[in-house]
Amino acid sequence: MCASKYLENQFCHHHKKQNLYNQFAQILVGFDSTGSIQKFDQDGDFSTTSNTDKYLSAWFLTFSRLLVKDEVKKLLVRIQNDLFDVGADLCTPVIDNPGYEQLRVLESQITYLEEQIDKYNAQLPELRSFVLPSGTATAALLHVARTVTRRAERRTWAAIHAFGTGVNPLTAKYLNRLSDLLFVLARDANKEQGDELWVPGANR
Repeated sequence: MCASKYLENQFCHHHKKQNLYNQFAQILVGFDSTGSIQKFDQDGDFSTTSNTDKYLSAWFLTFSRLLVKDEVKKLLVRIQNDLFDVGADLCTPVIDNPGYEQLRVLESQITYLEEQIDKYNAQLPELRSFVLPSGTATAALLHVARTVTRRAERRTWAAIHAFGTGVNPLTAKYLNRLSDLLFVLARDANKEQGDELWVPGANR
């Protein structure tokens, strides 16, 4: 049985289940400029709800056109590919005996992000205050991508709380570690000029 037919049989015969997955979309999606949310169609096509991937991918495409170190470019391309995995995972509810192999985020993908965090963080000075999201154009965009990723993480945790075991919790964990990595990469992009730090009460 093909995947689309299987999804149709599993999710779309009952109106109640259709509403459930529309709610799932409303929690996870909503990143377009109008704030509108597209719903799953009657054929079980989840692709129209993938605004999260499109939004994040747009930022990573912008990075590739800036003066970014080659190793960071390669890292961002790898992350972009993983984000498609995250989107595919979130668009496919976890069910028993699915009948075909489902694409899921793995712990190894999260471990890789943690290794990159440690690698780049080791090259940076110790922080003694909060970092202001500023500096080079690359750093500024990385900070924006970090906030978008945090928003995606919050929506994913909301879905996990709403649907329990129907959502792979590793998707939220991946987004959490990704936002931390983007913060470290933003600091790395400002390494030559240094961090712009918050000075409590400086303008009072």
